[in-house]
Amino acid sequence: MDRNRSPQGETAQILVEFLEVAITSVVFLKGVYPSGAFERRRYMNVVVQRARHPELQQYIHSSVNGLLSFIQKGLVERVAVIFSDSNNVPIERFVFKINVNQSYGSKLEEADLEFSLKSFLIKLPLSQSLMKVLPPDCRWEITAYFHSLPQSGTSKDAEIWVPTDTQQWQQAPLITPIKSMSCEPLGVQLYLEHPSLSEPKA
Repeated sequence: MDRNRSPQGETAQILVEFLEVAITSVVFLKGVYPSGAFERRRYMNVVVQRARHPELQQYIHSSVNGLLSFIQKGLVERVAVIFSDSNNVPIERFVFKINVNQSYGSKLEEADLEFSLKSFLIKLPLSQSLMKVLPPDCRWEITAYFHSLPQSGTSKDAEIWVPTDTQQWQQAPLITPIKSMSCEPLGVQLYLEHPSLSEPKA
């Protein structure tokens, strides 16, 4: 594969490939679509799910790959998969908190990085008991949270991202950690967010 030669460029490329697979796995585990909408594949020597429907596959692929240059520059703080009810109020958020060390200058140990990321793909199916059952009329979206907003006129990738209309919880959410790793120059945390018990009902 042709990767950007800087450690940050290589790391960003590995990360977006991982996020595409991990987000597809989350959508599969939540049962939003029939199981026939996915097919089994191997990634990092782990059996994973790949979207068979072209529009679903393209949405996940283009969303995550549109973050590549921003992750490389250290602008992206979190990438979340948000499941909402028919009123667009979040029911559950899967949050990938990411940190790419911008000052890292050593040679990237790609095998170590991929080994650490692989553990997320193994852990995800095991965390299904922590997940909420979704209503039949739910919707979902991929949302990115930036440290600072990219300028829309400077990049085509910036133009595919639009402000979300998903409502926010008024109370701090309940957070359940799933997995975290730190393997220079990358740190990733995955956790679940649910509305707090005191959250006002819509």
